[in-house]
Amino acid sequence: MKRPEYRGRFAPSPTGPLHFGSLVAALGSYLDAKYHHGNWLVRMEDLDTPRCVAGAADDILRTLEVYGLHWDGEVIYQSQRTSAYEHALQQLQDAGVAYPCCCTRKEIADSALHGIDGPVYPGTCRNGVPAGRTARAWRVNTHLPTTSPVSFIDRLQGRISQRVESDIGDFVVKRADDLFAYQLAVVVDDAYQGITDVVRGADLLLSTPRQILLQQLLTLPTPHYLHLPIIVNAQGEKLSKQTLAEPIRKAQVVATLFQALCHLQQLPHPQLAQASVNELLDSAIANWQPERLAGLQTVQAMHGSNSL
Repeated sequence: MKRPEYRGRFAPSPTGPLHFGSLVAALGSYLDAKYHHGNWLVRMEDLDTPRCVAGAADDILRTLEVYGLHWDGEVIYQSQRTSAYEHALQQLQDAGVAYPCCCTRKEIADSALHGIDGPVYPGTCRNGVPAGRTARAWRVNTHLPTTSPVSFIDRLQGRISQRVESDIGDFVVKRADDLFAYQLAVVVDDAYQGITDVVRGADLLLSTPRQILLQQLLTLPTPHYLHLPIIVNAQGEKLSKQTLAEPIRKAQVVATLFQALCHLQQLPHPQLAQASVNELLDSAIANWQPERLAGLQTVQAMHGSNSL
């Protein structure tokens, strides 16, 4: 059976400018797509509107262009796709696998067991919202015969298996603030865009079984996954806006791309440090070998790399 045409994507959240860790993730997904002669799409995950920064989406797109990372097709914005998420939630409700929940975060923290990604929901509302309470969110019932375990083969990390009901618990697909949760939106959008391969940071590895479970419940295709080692600072913290990672500059582009390739263990030839952006990217595409990252979960940023 012929494999579908490769379609990859980069999906940043516009909560601020692009930093070095995000550039590495974007570059890895771009190289994988172009090595396979596929399409590379960009999606703005601006669903969490209170966290989004005005102008950040446009700034991210300009930065990608400056770094030679040109996307295929139109950029879609999650904030404009609410009706698609509503339809997916309705499907889960009709199938009897989503239920309303009245519990607060404090109530869950006080009563729940701890799993691999935070508190495990104790199931308070699984059989109905208690009398006198009002539903605040919607959760997926993971305690069904068909929901566990969820296993997949990551192209870099190998076989991953997770018992979602005990490791994660009944997770939220629509939040108490009436915003749809990332887990549902990303599944709906990957299917909508025909994504065949997801290349992203290993910080999202634990989320993947939840997404595969939703794909199964919604009868949507499951992409191939490759989770790249995340870039950490000297304190071992993931480079992010929360850890004050500085924006990458729109100057010294070749030097920054060269450094990003080194973090991806691609070992570009030293002479390419003086090349043009296109020459450096063309060489990187032709020589892309993600297996060089095997066994790595994190890569520490070189001194000063988060301020490039």
